[in-house]
Amino acid sequence: MNTPKGFTLMKVHRLVLDPNTNSPIVILQDDASGCLLPIWIGIFEAHSIAMKMESVQPPRPMTHDLLANTFEVMAGQVHRVEVVDLVDNTYFARIYFTVKEQEFTLDSRPSDAIALALRATSPIYVADHVLERSKINPADFKIREGEEGEVSEVGLTAETDMEIEPAEEAQIRKAVEDGLDEDEYTRMLKNYNPPDKNKLN
Repeated sequence: MNTPKGFTLMKVHRLVLDPNTNSPIVILQDDASGCLLPIWIGIFEAHSIAMKMESVQPPRPMTHDLLANTFEVMAGQVHRVEVVDLVDNTYFARIYFTVKEQEFTLDSRPSDAIALALRATSPIYVADHVLERSKINPADFKIREGEEGEVSEVGLTAETDMEIEPAEEAQIRKAVEDGLDEDEYTRMLKNYNPPDKNKLN
């Protein structure tokens, strides 16, 4: 699929936790330029995105699984999702899909659109004007360098930053599969120490 005019193709690069707000951040990346776009999202949406990134299968379909399954049963296809605007620090997104050759567009939060796109293996695009306002140069975005208390450009510190990695995360996998409340999930993310800290740059 060709990139729509005025948009940039992005991919989900990683999930981190902002210790100042306890809010998860999904970071999108443009492979061509390397620029990053951090979007603060809700804990349950982060949960859903993380599950798909880590190939964790819940015992029963969660909301985004249900939506993806509905498209499949209806012979529908999600063609792309777009982050189209940024107003008062709130991002807006759209989901483009077809059902029986009829085209539809849905307004969406970016977190929901991204979670669905991962399940539908659909491309994620960001409007260039949104990217210009919010993008971060990888060289300026250092989540962890190994120095105690180092602060990144988005307020993440070496003491409490979190990245969801495939290794040594059995406890989180089990919690995801069993289900847990928001407070418990937030605590688990804050206390999670992945074995390998990769730099963004």
